Amino acid sequence: MRVLLIGSGGREDALAWALGASPLLSALYAAPGNGGICGRAACVDLAIDDHGAIIAFCRRERINLVVIGPEAPLVAGLADDLAGAGIKAFGPGAAAAQLEGSKGFTKELCDEAGIPTSAYGWFDRRDAALAYLEAQPVPVVIKADGLAAGKGVTIAEDRDTARQAVEAIFDGAFGEAGASVVIEECLVGEEASFFALSDGKSVLPLATAQDHKRAFDGDDGPNTGGMGAYSPAPVMTEALVAQTMGEIVEPTVRALAARGTPYRGVLYAGLMITAAGPKLIEYNVRFGDPECQVLVMRLKDDLLTLLNATADGVLDTVSVRWRNETALTVVMAAKGYPGNYAKGSEIQGVDLAEADANVEVFHAGTRRDGERLLAAGGRVLNVTALGNSVSQARSRAYAAVDKIDWPDGFCRRDIGWRAIERERQGR
Repeated sequence: MRVLLIGSGGREDALAWALGASPLLSALYAAPGNGGICGRAACVDLAIDDHGAIIAFCRRERINLVVIGPEAPLVAGLADDLAGAGIKAFGPGAAAAQLEGSKGFTKELCDEAGIPTSAYGWFDRRDAALAYLEAQPVPVVIKADGLAAGKGVTIAEDRDTARQAVEAIFDGAFGEAGASVVIEECLVGEEASFFALSDGKSVLPLATAQDHKRAFDGDDGPNTGGMGAYSPAPVMTEALVAQTMGEIVEPTVRALAARGTPYRGVLYAGLMITAAGPKLIEYNVRFGDPECQVLVMRLKDDLLTLLNATADGVLDTVSVRWRNETALTVVMAAKGYPGNYAKGSEIQGVDLAEADANVEVFHAGTRRDGERLLAAGGRVLNVTALGNSVSQARSRAYAAVDKIDWPDGFCRRDIGWRAIERERQGR
């Protein structure tokens, strides 16, 4: 198969790594790619919002499948435009992609389908949002409704912070993503991520993971796109997985199909495991980043077969197996992230980090300048390791991190702490 991968982040480098191992693959292209992807695929200079240019490239290169990595082109209807041109794509159409494109849309779908989630209000007027806020207990969660690259969420511990967050959204802090705001009850429990494939009819559960959103050790500092992750998530027992499928994922797929907008792609459910059971925090319509990195390290079966079966609508003909090991990834980010940070600093030692057969370094924000590897983003490298336990995977990941010479970067040093506490307690 001739495959085009859309995207340029750590998720896409992990997908390129996994797709490259498929016996079905005859050619892999990436648009636009990054400093790591260019070693796994032929990178092409295509803008991901130029649907016409992507379609022309697919026709010229006889592409059999387009794998759309990030959420923005999905919400913008790239999968629809490809389908209209007779080109097969992995990823939902724009209508179903509103699960991530609009947090209010997802909340209303939860109401319609009886899916457990937090209490909320959805507002497109500042005065109405502020009036609702005054009646809510704190802490409270304030979210820009649209796509904000993982940065449009504030967990406000007091009412003044909550008011400031609402004001900032309506004042344009997140651009079009802040045309409306969702104010949510702050759920209490342990967060986990759950992934499943859907072809619009069948649903295939994949695996669990746990992300670390805060920038600094001890879950301190601002929210980020994710500073590390591990899989599986010990909190997600078999019973909780079954409950999540039956009460959250499957009702979502049925509700979208009933609306005439069937969901085809990967569903990423962000969950809070509360005393009352799992509740949906939010949906993403693509593989997580950095969760994708740990999922592909554990996947035993062929990723391309799974993605192609999803796109073909024959998901019920395939199955999936996972390695028993734990995978853990540490994000190395540019100093200053998620705020202002400098680009262009040189990174050395990645080859030394990858000398361990249990370690892969996925590139998130890099570019090549001849023989030099340069930082080109906020989250820059994903140092990912396998181990027989979370502790072993973490030790291998940080041993690899310490071989990378990048004075302008930083990382958290406590990824996996919840799971390691469980290991110590024998749970």
